[in-house]
Amino acid sequence: MTASSLRSPQAPKNQAKPIEQLIPILDETASFLAALKGRTPVVFLDFDGTLAPIAERPEAVVFSAARREAVRKLAGKLPVAIVSGRDRADVEKQVGLPGLTYAGGHGFDIRLAPSGSASEVAPDDADPLAAELDGGLAGLVERLDAMEAALHAGLDGIAGALIERKRFSVAAHDRMVAPADRPAFAAALEAARRDLRGLREKAGKRLVEFLPDIDWDKGKAVLHLRRALGVDGEGYVAVFFGDDLTDEDAFRVLPEIDGIGVLVAGADEDGRGRTSHAFFRVADPDGVCRLLNDMVA
Repeated sequence: MTASSLRSPQAPKNQAKPIEQLIPILDETASFLAALKGRTPVVFLDFDGTLAPIAERPEAVVFSAARREAVRKLAGKLPVAIVSGRDRADVEKQVGLPGLTYAGGHGFDIRLAPSGSASEVAPDDADPLAAELDGGLAGLVERLDAMEAALHAGLDGIAGALIERKRFSVAAHDRMVAPADRPAFAAALEAARRDLRGLREKAGKRLVEFLPDIDWDKGKAVLHLRRALGVDGEGYVAVFFGDDLTDEDAFRVLPEIDGIGVLVAGADEDGRGRTSHAFFRVADPDGVCRLLNDMVA
């Protein structure tokens, strides 16, 4: 492959493309290496659907020893952070590597690697969330309790419906709901969302999640972590791997910092009208594992 044939990830900011147009990273690794521009990658990894295949129930997820070893080796050479919608304590347990930086709850709960300090979004004058946290989360438990109760009232009679309560959110999953029952599932959600005081709704893969109504997401968490970890200089490049709709928040901000987004999406998602702000694409967690190993080979 010649240098002139390499495609450079300089797409217009915030321009989403059909996922079929994303560059298959394992087929065009030279394009990925060119995008690094000689900088040290700072690797941000989603968990479900990215490091581990999605399971029908969150507690049934399987993170293989081979994938764990790939992350461990990567973290021995490069800065690595796990950025997940799971509660931080949960994703820390699932990954099982205590030396990493973890951001759970879509970035609301952050623990830096041992060389840094631990915090729930460390105070930082540059972060809009820091001021919001002083009062913005007041009453959150009560609001989540009320939303959880409303969801149970509407969904408990629907076979396969799953309500997942987390520290900073509550989610309703329809992955195991029969197609015939999905209209009833949607109607129950519509009833629950009539009172969103203090909360906002976020769609994901086969789920809807209700989070604090604060301007914070995985994208802002990535920007925060770059500063907190001291890897926001010109010699570093943020590389974010994610599969879900919530990961688009991170993909969307990456062009602003000359970063790189890698969507994890198989061929089964082609032709469904999905678009993404990522630039590269890999098919599945096995492909992610292969690429992580290649990055430190």
